Amino acid sequence: MVIYKDYCKEGFDSDGRLVSFEAICPDDFNFAYDVVSRIASCSPDERALLYIKSDGEYRNISFGEMDRESNRVANYLLESGVRKGDRVMTILKRHYEYWFVALALHKIGAILLPATHMLTLDDLDYRMRLSKPKMIFVTSEGDVRERVLKAARRQDYPIGLMLVRGEEDGFLSYEREIKGVSDKLERIPTSSSDPMVMYFTSGTTGHPKGLIHDYRYPLSHIITARYWQRVKEGGVHLSIAETGWAKASWGKIYGQWLCGSAVVAYDFDNFDPRMLLSVINNHKLTSFCAPPTVFRYMAKKNIFSSFDSLESVSSAGEKMEESISKAFFDKTGLVIHEGYGQSETALIIGNFYSDRAKGGSIGYKSPLYDVHLIKEDGSECKPFELGEIVIYSKDRRDIGVFTSYLDSPEQYSYVWRDGIYHTGDAAYRDEDGAFFFHGRNDDIIKTGGFRVGPGEVESELLKSPLVHECCVLGIPDSSRGQAIKAYVVLADGYLPSREVENEIKSFTNSNLAEYKWIRKIEFISQLPKTISGKINRAELRMRR
Repeated sequence: MVIYKDYCKEGFDSDGRLVSFEAICPDDFNFAYDVVSRIASCSPDERALLYIKSDGEYRNISFGEMDRESNRVANYLLESGVRKGDRVMTILKRHYEYWFVALALHKIGAILLPATHMLTLDDLDYRMRLSKPKMIFVTSEGDVRERVLKAARRQDYPIGLMLVRGEEDGFLSYEREIKGVSDKLERIPTSSSDPMVMYFTSGTTGHPKGLIHDYRYPLSHIITARYWQRVKEGGVHLSIAETGWAKASWGKIYGQWLCGSAVVAYDFDNFDPRMLLSVINNHKLTSFCAPPTVFRYMAKKNIFSSFDSLESVSSAGEKMEESISKAFFDKTGLVIHEGYGQSETALIIGNFYSDRAKGGSIGYKSPLYDVHLIKEDGSECKPFELGEIVIYSKDRRDIGVFTSYLDSPEQYSYVWRDGIYHTGDAAYRDEDGAFFFHGRNDDIIKTGGFRVGPGEVESELLKSPLVHECCVLGIPDSSRGQAIKAYVVLADGYLPSREVENEIKSFTNSNLAEYKWIRKIEFISQLPKTISGKINRAELRMRR
């Protein structure tokens, strides 16, 4: 059932490309009622979620079941004293119970606070102290429940702890508590401007910040799903994302259901690319989205394959090497549609159509936003000039852009300067309007009077068979201002040596302009990562 057309106005050019988009959001819009309950009422047996365990077990969950089970959780939360505006944390990996809990929170007006199971004890303590959740739903898998229990005991107020798929002292049992609760629920009034979900940023440049989206947020992902991921009515979409991250909102619930596609929860602990290929083919998935890391790993292992049912592929989260996109296309005939956005936003830039998709490009600006590239002095960038990606806005009310930082109005005002939302990310644009991502503004290397994006150097480094992973930074240099240094994790079978260093430099620098040459290489056993899997450049800067 396709609902999205009720919530937007679209404009197309003579070639059928989307050129304008206006979201239409009623004042009382609530995704859980107006999309999920509506589909459940009209088509209760329509598949909402395909849940697949890594051991091969799978389960289809209909919209009727999704609606009923979320009503049960909603009623339980109300009976437990959770009310509109309260915050509830979920640490549920890719368990299907996440969808029941998320929808239940939307229905009662409480704020969903997803978190990853990879958080350390101090990470959890920090988030609890900042957000003060009233209840936490926790997976029983692994040792995360022990960390949650310890962190909860550090707080100066009681937190209700609910264990999903198990029983243990200190926790309520989800299965026992929810069983027998009524699955009938009268609609509870909410406003489209109410806070709906809060995410913590990954913290690559400092302490993670809590950012808040309102009830309009799901409608911003119509473009994400329909025109970037290109989900289809009656299709099945898989985004490789754990529910603790904003990418789950991009690919595992809102836009997909609005556009009539079921979603997949592929519940695994250790990524196995061959198993992933099996899931895609055996369950006849029609669209697929993953970060470049997944495609990179598949390319290194040479396991790109043909797909019988897959029709569209997309990627975001970090820079994709053009060589990876080409190798994937050569093996599968499918174009990887890159895109760009942030936890603070929906999709800002994307490759929306195959006839305009460019290798190495994150695509073209979304018609949902007034996107620009500006220089440090605020002037517009010309083609091929490096600048910051920004959104011009009249009132800071652009749909899909976060409404505030938790307890940090100063930081919110800083990123919203002079009616402009500053992403802090750098890119350039070609003469056709396609954007090419370069990284955080803070990561731009200023060497010999030139500005160098680390991504372009890293892309060349990764073409070397000696390099498994890398990160490029600027280091102080008396003659150049900054010199380019590469941190390199060697591929299997290679050991650090002067000869290996020279070979990597020679290979990479021969493909770069001289001002972009790598001047120094440091071999490292592994790159520091944030809990979201991104390279922690801030930690590397402290080492240099």
